[in-house]
Amino acid sequence: MKMLINVAETVVADALRGMAAAHPELTVDVENRVIARRDAPVAGKVGLVSGGGSGHEPLHGGFVGPGMLSAACPGEVFTSPVPDQMVRAAAAVDSGAGVLFVVKNYTGDVLNFDMAAELAEDEGIQIAKVLVDDDVAVTDSLYTAGRRGTGATLFVEKIAGAAAEEGRPLERVEALARQVNGSSRSFGVALGACSTPAKGSPTFDLPPGELELGVGIHGEPGRERRAMMTSREIADFSVNAILEDMDPRGPVLLLVNGMGATPLLELYGFSAEVQRVLADRGVPVARTLVGNYVTSLDMAGASVTLCRIDEELLRLWDAPVRTAGLRWGM
Repeated sequence: MKMLINVAETVVADALRGMAAAHPELTVDVENRVIARRDAPVAGKVGLVSGGGSGHEPLHGGFVGPGMLSAACPGEVFTSPVPDQMVRAAAAVDSGAGVLFVVKNYTGDVLNFDMAAELAEDEGIQIAKVLVDDDVAVTDSLYTAGRRGTGATLFVEKIAGAAAEEGRPLERVEALARQVNGSSRSFGVALGACSTPAKGSPTFDLPPGELELGVGIHGEPGRERRAMMTSREIADFSVNAILEDMDPRGPVLLLVNGMGATPLLELYGFSAEVQRVLADRGVPVARTLVGNYVTSLDMAGASVTLCRIDEELLRLWDAPVRTAGLRWGM
């Protein structure tokens, strides 16, 4: 596999150096692996900290900035960050109003964020946590007990981030984050495997004429493999899998997310098919976001995430945001 890297061992550090040069509005600690708002801590504001293995960009570092995360902790590729990173991040953004940890449901992330919460509280930082577990494809996987955390992470970080930006107290920011997660469901499909820099070759075998329905963002197995399907057929399968697991009444936010190697030409066409299914099922779409936001290195494929919303959640979604990976209204 050809990759635009120097050596596999420095991929994350090299990317962080590049991010620091491109985004002077951020403080990027390359050695300690913490990305934070340069103006942190913001007086009276709840801090939002998330993180996870690298390889899912722009998640999470690309979502640091006004209206979203206060800080992010990148781990090695597909590997959880360590508790020391999380504690440093919490200390960097804590204004005295507390810090919310947004944690995707993967075993390493959960264990390390739990340990970090204990260490941060020992240092006098008030910590709350929300677990993101939106993937309906499988109940357990190689990486987690229970449902995996995927595309809803973006919804949680954006809406909770907007609430924190308004000066809401920690208890309310946490409650909104939990509401968003509980109202969100996702389903992903792989057309081709991803390749990690360390391995330098596809992480799993997917024959040219097949696809993986329900794939995880690390390439975990999904529900089943089938012969290649059309965009229309994939949209039918994905949306129906989601709607079987959630109450479709009321308006939704829609994320049509690329896994890293699928061009926008295909993603917009797929989005049209997803919109068709939702219209046929009588589900109104309030807002749609299409693009590569929660990726899996160079995996070909896409995921769909729906979130039931009310007026407050929609207002917070529409609130201004300015990050490397998501921005509007500023």
